[in-house]
Amino acid sequence: MNRVAMNRVAMNRVAMNRVVVVGSANVDVIARVGHLPTPGQTLLGTEAAFRPGGKGANQAVAACRLGADTTFYAAIGADVFGSQIRDALGIEHVHLEHLVEIIGETTGMAMIVVAADGENTIVVAPGANRAVDLSIVDGLRQTLEPGDVVVMQLEIPIETVLGAASAARAAGARVVLNAAPLPKPGDVALDTLLRVVDVLIVNETEALDLAGRNAPSTTDGWVTIAGDLLRHGPGACVITLGGQGAVAHDRNGGWTQSAFAATVVDTTGAGDAFCGALAAALANNNTLPDAVRRGCAAGALATGKLGAQSALPTSDELEAVLSGAAA
Repeated sequence: MNRVAMNRVAMNRVAMNRVVVVGSANVDVIARVGHLPTPGQTLLGTEAAFRPGGKGANQAVAACRLGADTTFYAAIGADVFGSQIRDALGIEHVHLEHLVEIIGETTGMAMIVVAADGENTIVVAPGANRAVDLSIVDGLRQTLEPGDVVVMQLEIPIETVLGAASAARAAGARVVLNAAPLPKPGDVALDTLLRVVDVLIVNETEALDLAGRNAPSTTDGWVTIAGDLLRHGPGACVITLGGQGAVAHDRNGGWTQSAFAATVVDTTGAGDAFCGALAAALANNNTLPDAVRRGCAAGALATGKLGAQSALPTSDELEAVLSGAAA
């Protein structure tokens, strides 16, 4: 069964609530090298590729492949890359009535260098993503329903994210924020935003920057940091730890989620796979611990191929990993 057919199977398992992603759409320019370059160093790569990407688009595709009815609010440029992104999202059955084309802007672009061990460096040129402004909020107010899961990142203006999060909270929807890239701690808009977030998702670096702490030596230490981050206002905090899995903390306490086995080729889409899987699970009324578990499994699967969207798992692939882990 090909990927499109598998996606249609997943779409038959429609979640009770929608996933609404407000975020970025980029084209990823990916180069593979033996090791990441040092400042001033020029390396010859082993291969290069152009792929659809952007945290928002990746997370929308991730949720949709796992059976969530997914709508995407974003902007692309009036160029060939924008057309390719629209086509790729359409194949995945993401609803695109709120994907707008901005005349005079280029589509966002991410320059990604991937080392042989799967680690990467990423530089993002926002392009049309800067045009995702507060005009989207009226559309959200008119369409959101209680129980919907609204997922956002910070590759679009933070004022837009804050407006969308406030509209979601007012509508009774749940707000999931992947706070990446993280503004400088103390940013007033970020402080306000975190107070209307239901689930905050950060990686290790973002968690330490936000907490103002050094890296702990134990997993329990990461659980403590997740708990500390609740003082900023979110209802729950999840910290992804790569090959160590994840930790989480809500108002009832904290817990750890171990990692799933993975053959690492490229870590680029792993965090987006995690976020999309978590959002899809919440939209299906799963508990947060189960959503974190599913996110970790999706993230592990996503590291097995080059690129972000091409590596995102289908529902059948995810269930196979989860069933194997439970056996």
